[in-house]
Parts: sequence; C-alpha cells; structure tokens
Amino acid sequence: WGARAARDLAGTAVAPATVIAFPLGYVEPTVRVAESVRAVTDGARELDTVINLSWLKSGDDARAGDDLAGWVAAMRRLDPGLVLKVIVETGLLADDEKRRAARLATAAGADFVKTSTGFGPGGATAADVRLLAEAVAGTPTRVKASGGIRDLAAALAMIEAGAERLGTSSGVAILAEAALPG
Repeated sequence: WGARAARDLAGTAVAPATVIAFPLGYVEPTVRVAESVRAVTDGARELDTVINLSWLKSGDDARAGDDLAGWVAAMRRLDPGLVLKVIVETGLLADDEKRRAARLATAAGADFVKTSTGFGPGGATAADVRLLAEAVAGTPTRVKASGGIRDLAAALAMIEAGAERLGTSSGVAILAEAALPG
C-alpha cells in the first residue's frame, strides 16, 4: 500500500513512512536494502527499520552494526533527504542491550532511535526513552518514543524523558486533551 499512501498524501505535509524488516529485524542486509529501495520507489520519505535482534542479543554487535551502517549508507546514496529510524524494540531488551542498540544506530548514522514497533511486549516507557536519550547524547541521533502513548500525560512524560518525536495511534485524542479552553 506504499504507493497508494504516497499518492494519497501527495501535496500534504505528511511524509509517507513504512517499516522495514518487521517485526524482529531478521533479514539479511541485502533484503533490508532491497525492501527499502522498493519502499522509496513507492514514495516513502521515512523508513523505520528494526535492528536485527538476534545478532544484538547474541552479542554480535559487529554484524548488527555493519548491517545498519550498510543500510544507512545505501539509503543516503539513494536519497540523502530520507529520514532513517532504527527500532530497538525495548520491550525485548535488557538495559545494556538497549544502550548498545542505540549506540549502533548512532554509529550507523541513523536520524532516530525508536522504542518500539508496537508488535512487541511493551511500548515506550519514560525510563527507556531516558536511557536511549542518554545513549545518543551529544550526537545528531534523536529519540522517537512509540507504543502505548495513549493520553496527554504519557505524551508529556515521553517528551520530558527526551523524546523528540512520538508515535501514537491516539494523536487526535491527545491533541483534544491538550486543547486549551476557549
């Protein structure tokens, strides 16, 4: 549906986005790049890819990092204006793994590190956002909190913890809750 979404969003300020290597990042690097090229060809302007959780959890940071770095490089060659996000699926990781994943995404040149696909066992928590923000501090990489953000209090907690973007299916309700009287 990527091409249709891009066509329907043409002329708006909304950037078509899609996820790559969903849900656990278990794809070979060539498949990650091919899937991404197809998405961009169809009109995606933002790509969210899931770090290969198997490589990360097994301690093969070199392989996970090389995979991300190759993906970012290929996407920058394809279109330097793409926004690239690496999902680390925090609900499946220990704190040390979250830090390592954030550092690998940063070293690869990702624009954002993101908490969740929404498919895993948990979404964003303020503690995880804070941990990721600390891991990428001093770099151009920013944090996107995603998953489980259903009300204004949760949204504000994520921003306070260091998120610069929020992923939520409750945006209309959050904005209604934030509306000032009168």
